[in-house]
Amino acid sequence: MSVAVELNALTKRFGDFVAVDGISLSVPRGEVFGFLGPNGSGKTTTIRMLTGALAPDGGSAWVLGEDIATHADRVRPRIGYMSQKFSLFEDLTVSENLTFYAGVYALSDAEYADRSAYVMEMADLTGRDRELTGNLSTGLKQRLALGAATMHEPDLLFLDEPTSGVDPVARRRFWDLLYELAERGVTLFVTTHYMEEASNCSRLAFMYRGRVIADGTPRGIQAETGRRLGLATTPSMEDVFVSLVTEQRT
Repeated sequence: MSVAVELNALTKRFGDFVAVDGISLSVPRGEVFGFLGPNGSGKTTTIRMLTGALAPDGGSAWVLGEDIATHADRVRPRIGYMSQKFSLFEDLTVSENLTFYAGVYALSDAEYADRSAYVMEMADLTGRDRELTGNLSTGLKQRLALGAATMHEPDLLFLDEPTSGVDPVARRRFWDLLYELAERGVTLFVTTHYMEEASNCSRLAFMYRGRVIADGTPRGIQAETGRRLGLATTPSMEDVFVSLVTEQRT
């Protein structure tokens, strides 16, 4: 299986503060990869380096076969990005937001017509194209932002805390949409601080204080933690994370 993301000792400093401390990871294509950890653990900084928005201070990052430090221009047309703020213009209509992103990705008129129709249906916004985005519910904004980030049909989609502030029902619906993208072959790199979302991913990496403290399949990490703690039952992901953090602090 080919690799979508390859990190080798990737490091980022801000003055004396080490935000990302020599992390190494490999994410196969077509995977739903979860990047878990509390706020401030280095997840967003890592995403910014992988999208070419921030230069690393050490190590390397390869995205879709390209060194992001030297060939970010080759990578950007093939990736999508959705932030926790949904990356939308609230004073524009639904249609105007999609038109803006179609321009960013240089879609032709025919491509725009096809993709915007798909996004409107996917986001349950059919018939609401002239509505101001700021008037939409949080769940609808979330789905519209996902559609905008995938207008150009990227091979790899980065989602940075995409379910933050969204109610559980909308969160479940959103993950259903992510599964649909994965079934089409899109690689998903999802950061979250919600431990219960770990089970939605095919593989995980736990971040804490700029370091990867565990990685593997959800079941594998749970089983290993259970064995290490001598538990008779499988621990929850929250218990796993508490155990991992406690070990780092001692």
